[in-house]
Amino acid sequence: MKQFPAPPRRAARHTARHGGFTLVEIAIVLVVVGLLIGGLLTPLSSQLEQRRTADTQRAMEEAREALIGFAVRNGYLPCPAISAANGLEDRSGERCTNERRMGFLPWATLGLAKLDSWDHVFLYSATPDFTDSAVPFRLATPRDITVATRDAAGNLAAATAPNDIPAVILSTGRNGYGGFSDLGVRAADAGTGNLDEKVNLNPAGTAFVMRGVSDNAKLPGGAFDDLVVWVSPNILFNRMIAAQRLP
Repeated sequence: MKQFPAPPRRAARHTARHGGFTLVEIAIVLVVVGLLIGGLLTPLSSQLEQRRTADTQRAMEEAREALIGFAVRNGYLPCPAISAANGLEDRSGERCTNERRMGFLPWATLGLAKLDSWDHVFLYSATPDFTDSAVPFRLATPRDITVATRDAAGNLAAATAPNDIPAVILSTGRNGYGGFSDLGVRAADAGTGNLDEKVNLNPAGTAFVMRGVSDNAKLPGGAFDDLVVWVSPNILFNRMIAAQRLP
C-alpha cells in the first residue's frame, strides 16, 4: 500500500493557527454579547419596576377597601399602628394615642400586607374625628386632609377638595426617602431635593402631593416616586349608608 509523506511541520502549525479564534476576535465577540445583554437588561429592569409599582398600588387599594370595611363594621376608622413592628392600632380608650398623627398603617388590625414592594412599611394618616370610637362620624363630621398634584406648568393644583379627605395611605416608593424599614429604621431624605415627598412626610399628616414619577430633581417639587391613595368620603359614606351605619 502506497504511503504518503507527512506534511511539513511548518504547514501543521499554519493549519492549527487558522483553526481557532484569535484574541482580538474573541474580544470583539465578548463586546457584542455584552452590548446585547445590556440592551436586554434595561427593559427587564423597567418591567420589574413597573411590576413593583403595580403590586404596591394594588396592595394600597386593598388597604383602602379594608379601611372602609373597618368603618362599616365599627363606625369609625382605625388609628395608626403602634409601631413599625406592631401593626395593631394605637388606641388609648376612645381616641388615638397619637392625635397628630402621621403614622404606620395598622396592618395587623386590618389583616393586610405590612410592606410595599420596596420593603418599606406603609404609612397612614386619618382625621381624628373619624377615628373617635365614642362619637361615630356622620355626614357632617369635618375632615382635614387635602391632596394636591402638579399641573402641566408645574404649579400645585387641587387633586381633591380642600380639607375633604378622611384618610390617606402612603408608600414612599422606590427611593424610599423618609420611609421605614421592616425593623422601623428610617431612611434619610434627599436633602434639599424631593420637596413634594417632604410634604408627604409631614408629621401633621394633613397635606399630601400625588403626581407622576420622575427622577428629575430640577422639576417643580423635585424628583418624585411616592404613591398616594386616599379614602373618598363619598364612597365611604355610601358604603356606610348601604350598611345602615349612617342615616
